[in-house]
Amino acid sequence: MAGMIGAMLITLVVIGGFVLLRGSLREQTEVEVPPVDYQDAVAAAADSGLELAHPRELPAGWRATSVDLSRDETPAWTMGMLTDEGRFVGIRQEVESADDMAAVAIDEDAVEGDEVTLDSELASTWTTWTDDGGDTGYSAEVGDETVLVYGSAPAEDIEEIVGLLRR
Repeated sequence: MAGMIGAMLITLVVIGGFVLLRGSLREQTEVEVPPVDYQDAVAAAADSGLELAHPRELPAGWRATSVDLSRDETPAWTMGMLTDEGRFVGIRQEVESADDMAAVAIDEDAVEGDEVTLDSELASTWTTWTDDGGDTGYSAEVGDETVLVYGSAPAEDIEEIVGLLRR
């Protein structure tokens, strides 16, 4: 019995040593999120009669990383981007209240702030949103829908995207 316990302990030490050695020699690989062509998705939606809020172009070094369009009875559009510094900015467009959208996209405890005037083709007045984690958002009513631009990027970057939005 004692020999079996000793063999198990030696096996565990050997396995642990192997795992530690492998972990120390292994390079950490960064996963590069491939860019997506959001303009194709916007064009396809426009062919279907949908007007999606999207930037006319992305700032230098930015890339679109995701797009999603649900086409049920209440269409919803989302687009994700990474800034040149790798910070996230997203766009959501839905037939939902800004409060509900901020709770999903920013934080369930997102705080509605002041209304601000931003230079944008979609709307001139935008409502600010923040959370305890440092996320920021801006929402505006556009027709029957709400557009929310949000993310972990600095507010200036998010405001830049708001200024580039069109439908």
